Formats: sequence, C-alpha cells, structure tokens
Amino acid sequence: MISLRQVTVQAGGFHLREISLEIPTGSHTALMGRTGSGKTTLLEGICGLRPVLSGSVWIGGRDVTALPPGERGIGFVPQDGALFDSLTVRQHLEFALELRGWSADRRALRSGELAGWLGLTPLLDRWPAGLSGGERQRVALGRALAFQPPVLCLDEPLSALDDQTRGEMVAVLKEIRSRTGITLLHITHNRSEAECLADRILQLREGRLES
Repeated sequence: MISLRQVTVQAGGFHLREISLEIPTGSHTALMGRTGSGKTTLLEGICGLRPVLSGSVWIGGRDVTALPPGERGIGFVPQDGALFDSLTVRQHLEFALELRGWSADRRALRSGELAGWLGLTPLLDRWPAGLSGGERQRVALGRALAFQPPVLCLDEPLSALDDQTRGEMVAVLKEIRSRTGITLLHITHNRSEAECLADRILQLREGRLES
C-alpha cells in the first residue's frame, strides 16, 4: 500500500501542497496531468528523491518519510531508464542485490529468473549501448524489481517507445503484476495505456488530485 498524508513537496519554486492519497496493496494506479502539473515531483517525493516539506509517506504500513530511497522498499523506473553505460544487463539486474549483500549465487539465481520473465536471457552480457528502447526499459524494470520491492513507481516508462514496442511492454507490466502482486503507481500521458493497465486513474490538476 502507498499512503500519502497531507504531503507537501517542492521542486524549485513549484509546490504541491497537502496531497493525500491511498493506493491499495496489489493495485495499479495511473497518475495523469498536464506537463508541469507536478506528477514527477510527487513521484520523487514518494521515492525519497525529493524532500517532503510536511506530511508523511507510508509504504506498507510503515512511515518512510525520513528514510533514504534505498530503505523505502520502492522500485523506481525513471522516464529514460537511467541505465549505467559501464554495466552489462546482468550487472544491472544484480546491482541492487549486491548493494544489499546478496551472495553471488543468490544474485545469479535472481538475475536469471528476471531475465527469463523479461525476455533478457540472450542479452545478459550486452552493454546498454547495444540495446533497443524496449530492451532498455525491460532492463530498467528488472533492476527495479530485483530486490522484490512491495511497490513499483514508473515515470512514463513507455512514452519513448513505438506502438508495437509499447504494446509489448504493456503485456510485460501486466505479467509482472500477475506474478508478483506488486503495488504500482504509474505516471503516463497516454489515456489508452492508463485504461489498459490501471484499476484507477487519477488526474493532477492545479495541485489537486481528482479521480
């Protein structure tokens, strides 16, 4: 579950004030709104990438407001995937696991499992420069899911993809939710994408959330 309680977050001179939100465990919520409405600012506040000025962020019944990003139990996929040029696909999938002290054998088992889910097995030794847009997004998803977080936050993950690849990624997201029961919060500008994936669509207008 994701719960925001009267959250205020700032990006430069822009503020979102006293935002409250409840996203049930295992559900998929899409967040829409005009460019500049604060969607990414809100997502970054949830993930710990921007400080919350007031209010609180709860994940799975735990107050994470003061915790750093890596301790919140959130997998995050930014809009551009943000892959590291110096890491192979395999190393991306194992990145968060190594940080958490998983053994080499456990990391190998988990990265192999994720690669199978996401169609990345033939690409495990590739570098990001040799990947297509859809492949890069699959790697970013795998990296975010590797440590089995209860919550996954997606910032327009399909916006730069062509129609065919977007359709494939929609199927991947549905499969991930079916396999894991993860709670998803998903920023998108695409109404059909939101309707296809989400249980609920929220609009951010003039600093307020509307169903």
